[in-house]
Amino acid sequence: MTQNIDLKCFPYSYEELERLAAENTSPEAFDYVQSGSSTEQTLRTNVQAFSSYAFKPRVCTGTKAVDSKIEIFGKEYPFPIFFAPVGNQKVVHPEGELASARAAKRLNVPYIASTVSSHTIEEIAEASGNGDRWFQLYATKDQDVTNSLISRAEKNGYTAIVLTVDMAPSWRVKDMRNQFLPFSRGQKPYPSIVSDPVFQEKYGESVLENGLEKTVRSIFPNPEFSWDQLKELKKITSLPIIVKGILDEDDAHLALEFGADGIVVSNHGGRMIDGCIPAIEALPNIAEVVKKRVPVFLDSGIRSAKDVVIALALGADAVFLGRPFIYGLAIAGEEGVHKVFSNQFEEFRRMMILCGTNNIDNIKNLKIIKIS
Repeated sequence: MTQNIDLKCFPYSYEELERLAAENTSPEAFDYVQSGSSTEQTLRTNVQAFSSYAFKPRVCTGTKAVDSKIEIFGKEYPFPIFFAPVGNQKVVHPEGELASARAAKRLNVPYIASTVSSHTIEEIAEASGNGDRWFQLYATKDQDVTNSLISRAEKNGYTAIVLTVDMAPSWRVKDMRNQFLPFSRGQKPYPSIVSDPVFQEKYGESVLENGLEKTVRSIFPNPEFSWDQLKELKKITSLPIIVKGILDEDDAHLALEFGADGIVVSNHGGRMIDGCIPAIEALPNIAEVVKKRVPVFLDSGIRSAKDVVIALALGADAVFLGRPFIYGLAIAGEEGVHKVFSNQFEEFRRMMILCGTNNIDNIKNLKIIKIS
């Protein structure tokens, strides 16, 4: 359903992006991307919570040029705005993650490929080329399959593992109402898992014809995952493991204790548990626990560069952008994704100037107040 969009008329605001994306996808696919779990309280408060914060800009700082670069794991990136891991992207565009990975390469920011991508680990790596890429891992109940997924990521040039720990079957009312699953529209289910040689060897070729979904779901997701298993994953890979889905300070302590190389403060964009704390509200206390020992990322609720500034000032090293780039993908494929991020980058650069900050450290020193 993707239309030919004049990029000169490409939407700038989140509201316009969302509206145009709805026009370019089926109602069921749009609901799948846009919605949250249960009453969608978490989805709403993720965004609303940013309005509770305001920063005090500085003036007369002599800012002539801004340096928005950051360094993560020894690599330099032009802006602290990264791709959030989002699966099943073919529901909004036929090229799905391949288009997004190509856009990330052009933007010189990491592309994070989800375990439940519409394309395999290998296909996304090929599309990414020499671009930086990370692999978002949902640990399965079968450790052999999990280990194989990590091994494939390593062999295909992924440079970090984003271990998502807040995944469990959620109560997605709109999807249930629509009886919508991504692969119900002809998409191959869980291609990275199904194509995995260990999965195929252990579960047999017959499962590829009969009972595939039931078999995959018997090992995925894995709500039984524990901190001890994080320690075991550290033994099988030399890649940094970033733990995504932390909202509680005690969990931040445990993540560090068991070897996390980074933390993503996230509630899965409101798509998992409903009624939990907004991600931005959890960030300051978790940043205080971490004390800059590992990178801290903020995911969930980012809609504009203003939100990025607030997140950095409250302790994040970078943020993950999710729904906005998926809307760009729905509207104009690779070029739409590139345009969404390019607009975010330019708005962020202007925000830095207006705040009187000429580098990321200056942003981290901005004074933040609660206004409601």
